[in-house]
Amino acid sequence: MTRINQLVGWAVITGISIGAISSARLRAAEPETVMVTLHAKPGAEADLARVLDRHWETAKRLNLVLPATHVTLRGIENETKTYFVEIFTWRDAEIPDHAPAEIQAIWKEMNALVESRGGKPGLTFTEVAIVGRGDGQKP
Repeated sequence: MTRINQLVGWAVITGISIGAISSARLRAAEPETVMVTLHAKPGAEADLARVLDRHWETAKRLNLVLPATHVTLRGIENETKTYFVEIFTWRDAEIPDHAPAEIQAIWKEMNALVESRGGKPGLTFTEVAIVGRGDGQKP
């Protein structure tokens, strides 16, 4: 009987462990699309554009993002102030909260190149959902 009890105990523990691992993988696999708005400091526009490019390339290299959902936009507000909007999808919604040091260092550079405007911080992240694509395909 002792051997049977050990086997049953082992089976229960293994089942619980597998369930926890599977549950964590399912939760961790939830992508998150974000829209990042960055208000460039005057004179820092070109540097900020370069840092944004490096951020994207680094995030791709580290497999943190889904490459198909990326766009960077540049605009002018109040006729003189440059801002950027970047839209992309984190491979896992948990990544921003646990970003690698390499990404955090780039975020620090970004923050040094932006300014607050109109009561809003220089850099804002907004979770968004892709509703449609210009090519007629569903997101």
